[in-house]
Amino acid sequence: MNSKLTLFCQLRAVAATLSLAVAALSGSHVAAQTQLTPYQPGLNQEGAVYFLPKTAIRVTLQIEKTTYTPGDFASYAQRYMRLNNVSTRPSVTYKVSAISQTPIGVADTTKCYAVKFDPKTVAANLSLTDDGVLTGINIPPSQPTGRQPFTPAPRKPKANPRTFLSEEILAAGSTAKMAELTAQEVYDIRESKSLLIKGQADFMPKDGEQLRLMLAQLTTQDEALTSLFSGITVRDTVEQDIVVCPDRGLDRQPLFRFSRWQGLVDSDDLSGVPYYISIDNLNTVPPIDKEAEAKNKKRKQEAGIYVNVPSKMRSTIYQGNDVVSTMECTAPQFGHTELLSGDLFNKRYTTHLWLNPISGAVERLEAEQPK
Repeated sequence: MNSKLTLFCQLRAVAATLSLAVAALSGSHVAAQTQLTPYQPGLNQEGAVYFLPKTAIRVTLQIEKTTYTPGDFASYAQRYMRLNNVSTRPSVTYKVSAISQTPIGVADTTKCYAVKFDPKTVAANLSLTDDGVLTGINIPPSQPTGRQPFTPAPRKPKANPRTFLSEEILAAGSTAKMAELTAQEVYDIRESKSLLIKGQADFMPKDGEQLRLMLAQLTTQDEALTSLFSGITVRDTVEQDIVVCPDRGLDRQPLFRFSRWQGLVDSDDLSGVPYYISIDNLNTVPPIDKEAEAKNKKRKQEAGIYVNVPSKMRSTIYQGNDVVSTMECTAPQFGHTELLSGDLFNKRYTTHLWLNPISGAVERLEAEQPK
């Protein structure tokens, strides 16, 4: 129980920052049940506080950054290598290569409850997340499933083209002459590759492995020297997250802006192309009528554990009129809560309760007769 009281003290600190209130837990006797009261000031150390979750959406962007560095002979690319549209200026550009959506659970501070531990009850073993969301009762603590960090693919190192420049090229008196001699070297390398492939070279390799090594070396030289004309392009991919936690439906609300030249920009920066998000309540759970709602309010002081009955929502991301990503998931903020009777947690049963950490709905409930 000491570990539970320590967790409870941590939850009190979190709740204080939220300006929530806890009613004093009455000392009156409730036989063989867990007493439930709204979260108000004055909670003593005989109980615990828990939140139910609501569903947020984590939008993950994979952004490709392309860095172009012009080669030393970029201005001679068309003359000697017949390479068109080669820029002589360095540049950095960005593009969104992928967009994905993932539902995540966050604490819903509007659904906060306090539980008093009674020695005659078996509902004292609450499993809570770090932010106080109830995940179960009388079950082993769940191991957090941390998100795997994004790891870009390893980049193949590029050869330094200057290491392949001959003495004649380095001794040339002008950049134009160096470019001309380098271009001639590239053509000679390509001719040697062609002769090897055709089997017409003066010195043919003895076996296939030697041929493969020779062709690989010639290809490396070709690419390195050609980059002095075409330039070097390096692509890096990074991930960035945007979290949206809707409490109501949204109709094409701005999500982010993206610029080809700057990447993600501020929402008011008109240099970026806008992306929008829409949230639709699919109304998979019928709304509670007024009579049932009134009864539910009267049950607020009853013993038991509150759980979510979630609805579903659809999240759609647009770029202009084009749909770039869509997802459906449970959404407890569009559903309602239900009270599991405290009779489930008296000494007549050993009750195990598993709740979904994202929706707060019952995943599994077992009530066993004690041996």
